[in-house]
Amino acid sequence: MQKGYQKVEYKNIPLFKDVTDAQWNDWKWQLKNAIRDIPTLEKVIKLTNEERDHLAKTLKKFKMAITPYYAALMDKEDRHCPVRLMAVPTLSELHVDESDLSDPLHEDIDAPVPGLTHRYPDRALLMVTHECSMYCRHCTRRRIVGEPDLNTGLGHLEQAFEYIRKTPEIRDVLLSGGDPLIFSDERIDYILGELRKIEHVEIIRIGTRMPVVLPQRITDNLCNVIRKHHPVYVNTHFNHPKEITEEAKIACEKLADAGIRVGNQSVLLKDVNDCSNIMKKLMHEILRIRVIPYYIYQCDLSEGISHFRTTISKGIEIIENLRGHTSGLAVPTFVVDAPGGGGKIPVMPDYLVSQTEKRVVLRNYEGVLTTYTQPSDYKGHNPENCEYCHDQNLVAKDGIAKLLNGEGTSLQPENLRRINRHTK
Repeated sequence: MQKGYQKVEYKNIPLFKDVTDAQWNDWKWQLKNAIRDIPTLEKVIKLTNEERDHLAKTLKKFKMAITPYYAALMDKEDRHCPVRLMAVPTLSELHVDESDLSDPLHEDIDAPVPGLTHRYPDRALLMVTHECSMYCRHCTRRRIVGEPDLNTGLGHLEQAFEYIRKTPEIRDVLLSGGDPLIFSDERIDYILGELRKIEHVEIIRIGTRMPVVLPQRITDNLCNVIRKHHPVYVNTHFNHPKEITEEAKIACEKLADAGIRVGNQSVLLKDVNDCSNIMKKLMHEILRIRVIPYYIYQCDLSEGISHFRTTISKGIEIIENLRGHTSGLAVPTFVVDAPGGGGKIPVMPDYLVSQTEKRVVLRNYEGVLTTYTQPSDYKGHNPENCEYCHDQNLVAKDGIAKLLNGEGTSLQPENLRRINRHTK
């Protein structure tokens, strides 16, 4: 019989000693009572004079919000507690590294209307709110998260819906923010309903950290609202095994029971999870609560989070220690979300050693070298007789895939110096 998970203990924390179970389990109470200042935080964890001073300086620039539930996960004494590192501001956030960027992923630049990023051909990112239940210290959108929702009302959404209606290649819409599940069930129902009215929108996804930082938000009614608009997928954001609790398990199982596939997108964070064994344990634990490992992200180049960054080689090392050493189901894809709007680039260890027309040499996780004999009579796929190759909604029209499809012979950057030399 599998071991269970511990429920979060909060009665032994002075700030919450008079809180009733009904209040604690009410997600609206959790939102209303988020920790936003130093005196309140000190009723949960111990702060040194230096930490208190650093916090005061950091809060002049960046906001803090920690749900009571997530605050109760923090170690009261340990300054290196991984949950604490992700929740409590530090002076390191005021350091601006030379590589820092305000909008590293070009989400604003690639926005045809406010709040909607259309970068990939067949999908769009719709930021429905700037608000979150808590402000993660490693947030890539700290330039906007926590700001008043001046441009994210119904007018902003209507502009986005209209753009999507007029852009038939968009078949997949990801709702993000902020956190979309901070809205009421009625508002979520409205947004999902409007998207579902658009015939060419096949898939709706929701990016949320609620199962991790506020699992009380995942109510039966919310699951029923989402269920109405299937297919809807949810991606959440567990970063450390300490975040796996009985409450998180119940939340994720409610979503799964409602037919909602839940994926996980971890961010590789220095001193939090930059360890192959921590990541392996995390992947095993989220699978136990019916969450599928999806991505491990290299930490972005956003301003104020350089202290969380690791080398890319650390991510490759982690994948090397997962692939073959555990179930393939437990191995996410390690990606770098390329600065400048280049999108997600998968990075992995080299398993292809060499190749000829006849054979491919591969290595496995043990270092064993093996060969695969290529078929000598393979002529390739004939697109002339393939109905799918004649469907222009499926044929790739950009990048390397375009070249492989026989359209053009090269791709080259703009303002290439050797070309400019000949055109002047």
